[in-house]
Amino acid sequence: MVRPSVDAAIMDKRSIGYFALMGAIVGYGGLWPVTRKAIETIPPFWFASLRMWVGVMILVIVLFTTRRLRMPSRHDLPLILSIGFLMLAFYTTLMHLALLYVEAGRAALLGYTTPLWVLPAAYFLFGETPSRRKLIGMAIAMTGLIILFNPRAFNWSDSDVVLGNALLLLCALLWSVTIIHIRGHRPVLTPIQLAPFQLMISASFIGILALLFEPFPDVTSWTTAETGLFFYGATFGTALAMMSVTTCVRYLPTVVSTVGLLGAPVCALILSVFFLGEVLTLDLASGLILIIGGIAMVSVPKSRSKDVAQLKG
Repeated sequence: MVRPSVDAAIMDKRSIGYFALMGAIVGYGGLWPVTRKAIETIPPFWFASLRMWVGVMILVIVLFTTRRLRMPSRHDLPLILSIGFLMLAFYTTLMHLALLYVEAGRAALLGYTTPLWVLPAAYFLFGETPSRRKLIGMAIAMTGLIILFNPRAFNWSDSDVVLGNALLLLCALLWSVTIIHIRGHRPVLTPIQLAPFQLMISASFIGILALLFEPFPDVTSWTTAETGLFFYGATFGTALAMMSVTTCVRYLPTVVSTVGLLGAPVCALILSVFFLGEVLTLDLASGLILIIGGIAMVSVPKSRSKDVAQLKG
């Protein structure tokens, strides 16, 4: 007699999870073309820092109104510092610099190659032998990268373009270092409760760079388009995207959330083609399919046993 209510609860959680997954894909996917367009007229460091501060305020308000706002303990400090500096501050800084020279769709694809660098790092640092499936996925994704950087598809003579692409690969490498560093850490607070403090670190760091290297932006003179881009970046691309990721990871099976979040760079590429006029070449499309497919093979976990518990918990 209890079973139907349990099944209904699981379906409700799945619905919430899928809705959150779409929010994460659109939020983070849209952030790349939005940032690319915004930094044409808004100083990149100021754009990043200000949108993150707005994101902090939104998250604090949400956590306060839901009575989940807590000060982190010393136990969670490594998690706050690693994600705050490596995954947010350094990654975002390099991302914004790279987008000055690299098209948004391509940039998003390179920025999401993190799992490819986690695999060899786990082998050399922890002695974890990858499965045959992961090795095949790695080979497929690397083939996609080779296609993206072949001389026919990539201008190796343009130093700015080379630098931008190198920065994006460094972004992915930094993200992988963070994952390796924090693996096994069991936080006291939930990821969304830690998010405002991690964003504060990132916003402060990038804000200092903005003060040192960029003119102060005249926010009052922003056009409607600039204001709209900033609003999207601060809300959908920062606060709501972070909340969406934590929600979909909580309510969806691991396989679904892991593979589903790979839709973000696909979304970024599609939006860049339609709204920024970027060209979807055969090389870019082929590289996209191979890289996303390879990453999916690398990222999907072996066991699905905890997925049921995840839905029931």
